[in-house]
Amino acid sequence: MKRIGLTGTLGAGKSTVGDLFEAWGAWRIDADRLARRAVQPGTPGHAAVLERFGDRVRADDGSIDRAALRAIVFTDPDARKALERIVHPEVDRLRAAEVERAAGEGAEIVVYEVPLLYETGMESAFDRVVVVDAPPELRRRRVVETRGLTRETFDAIDGSQMPGEEKRDRADVVVWNDGDEALLERRARVAWDAVTGVRWRVDLHMHTSASRDCRSAPA
Repeated sequence: MKRIGLTGTLGAGKSTVGDLFEAWGAWRIDADRLARRAVQPGTPGHAAVLERFGDRVRADDGSIDRAALRAIVFTDPDARKALERIVHPEVDRLRAAEVERAAGEGAEIVVYEVPLLYETGMESAFDRVVVVDAPPELRRRRVVETRGLTRETFDAIDGSQMPGEEKRDRADVVVWNDGDEALLERRARVAWDAVTGVRWRVDLHMHTSASRDCRSAPA
């Protein structure tokens, strides 16, 4: 079973690439979804978050108010580290269970989509790492328009993560997403073929008048 790490910068389009990889046959594990499961009501993670941060991060339905929690941790490094100490071990446990389930189902390729792959030192857990990146201003505009975050919130979150240039330098394959969805799909396909070992044979040749479909003389 081949393990592929998929990461990138905020607003670069890594989830879109994850969707494509899944459509092309990958068993996809999304770290953000695992993080939400880790703090669902009734879990030890939920209780630990409320104990550390109090009712200010409790939503009306009893779940964790992710927006309120995000506003705290991305302006307070100590709070962010405290949250990571609560969530990361549980996410690791859930990820290991998912990988085991994938192996049991005979999955050939597992893609783990995780924003903080390099920041948490996880790169050694994967056979190959794919980084999705895009120009900063384009990423900022996408996030503000599609996720409802302010430019200031984007800058705070983006600034707390490893710069895109460094991630690209450390990646095995980079998907640069500065165009439309069709272009992204083509570039993602190239990355998919590269990390899964697909090889294409291209036969470049030309015909001459020795063939029935050409009038050019061999000379």
